Amino acid sequence: MIFKKTTDFATFFSILPDDWKEAILPFWNDLKSTTNGYILEENSQIIAGGLVFSTCPPDMKYAEKVAEFWFQNGYLYVGFIYVIPEKRGQNMGSFWLENLKKIHPNQKYWLTIEDLSLHGFYVKNGFKKTKSLQNDGHEEVIYIFEN
Repeated sequence: MIFKKTTDFATFFSILPDDWKEAILPFWNDLKSTTNGYILEENSQIIAGGLVFSTCPPDMKYAEKVAEFWFQNGYLYVGFIYVIPEKRGQNMGSFWLENLKKIHPNQKYWLTIEDLSLHGFYVKNGFKKTKSLQNDGHEEVIYIFEN
């Protein structure tokens, strides 16, 4: 398995569910110069990946002031982490995060989740819950990672 930075965003986006594509693709031209993508490859096939933003991602526009606070304090936003269905339950998401943290050992990260069942996953991977936000009547939770 290979973890690497990618510039082939079209291939990474092709593995994402349609609703995720709808959330990122309309904004991609404005974001691609400030966003890095990292993928896991197995047998030359992308099995997982995610994006690291240094500017406010489209899913956080409703809380742009909150986002700016984290960016101004040296955090990068981790989003669109995705593992293909046939590789889930095999620690691929943890492996992806572990490798991201290895190549940037002093970097701090933040992210938000809507699916609160992911709490254990992020805590297991060193993230701490910091606060909740309301977005269209739904709760989103901010998690941070600090070395």
